[in-house]
Amino acid sequence: MLYLTLRHYEYICAVAEYGSLSSAAEALHVSQPALSTALARAEDHLGHALFVRRQGAPLSLTPQGRDFAKAAQKLVEQARRLEAPDGAKSPWQELTIGCFSDLAPFVLAPALHCLRQTFPQLAVNTRTLGFSQLTQALLQNEIDLAVTYDLGLDAGFDRKIIDRRRPQALLSPNHALAHHSSLSLAELAREPLVLSQEGLSVQHMLTLFKSIGLTPRIAHRAASLEVLRSLAANGEGIGISYSAPAIPHSYDGKEILRIPIRDSCAIEPVIIACHGVPLPESRLSRVREILSNALAQDASDGGKNC
Repeated sequence: MLYLTLRHYEYICAVAEYGSLSSAAEALHVSQPALSTALARAEDHLGHALFVRRQGAPLSLTPQGRDFAKAAQKLVEQARRLEAPDGAKSPWQELTIGCFSDLAPFVLAPALHCLRQTFPQLAVNTRTLGFSQLTQALLQNEIDLAVTYDLGLDAGFDRKIIDRRRPQALLSPNHALAHHSSLSLAELAREPLVLSQEGLSVQHMLTLFKSIGLTPRIAHRAASLEVLRSLAANGEGIGISYSAPAIPHSYDGKEILRIPIRDSCAIEPVIIACHGVPLPESRLSRVREILSNALAQDASDGGKNC
């Protein structure tokens, strides 16, 4: 498997051409921290420096870097010719969006619809991943934007909030708590629970209970949202999920209820994240702004977007 992507090669060529990270980042419509991280990762993987860094002086290629950049430029030009043989397309014509797996059924289709309406020439790729995989993909510039919950991201990531979600308790209509209009974490802590097996998700749930001095009883850790819903519908425990589809039956046809958890501390933002801060006038910034508005509107009115 190739470690360096075509984007890494394009980044190296741009830095070689412009002689500075800031100028190359502006030309590529990416943030300078993201470009710097990608360059460092490429050099680490190759095992040698591509550029000589001197304070106050432009970046210059090392002898090895000169050979590498020359070969990389040929590769980038060949890729451009393959994608746009008439040379008429914009150099920035591809976008990759990552989405947290539980959120994907709710936001991925509206996001694609919006982007194809607004940027008809833009090729949009998607990746559905877990929390840690999304973080790594952003760090390694494998994805440009991620739609996810604000879990596990440090200050190096820029965020735009598109929604705030309250977790839902999922349970069988035969459960003793099924008649409640809302439930508290304290009430749920006394019951066997079904949680996602996703590491950050479980950690987040445990932290919520711990914040009010309680330790929950975890009966099952489910590999997917549908497995979680099925276990809850069959009376194996009360499922807890921020992503709870408005479908009254599980895959196996069992009736299932969803009841909101009322604790204000449990409300979690849904965000569009990118690594570093995109330049205000860059196309990435524009894409994120349009996508944020569309998904925020879609969350509030139940379907409209773009």
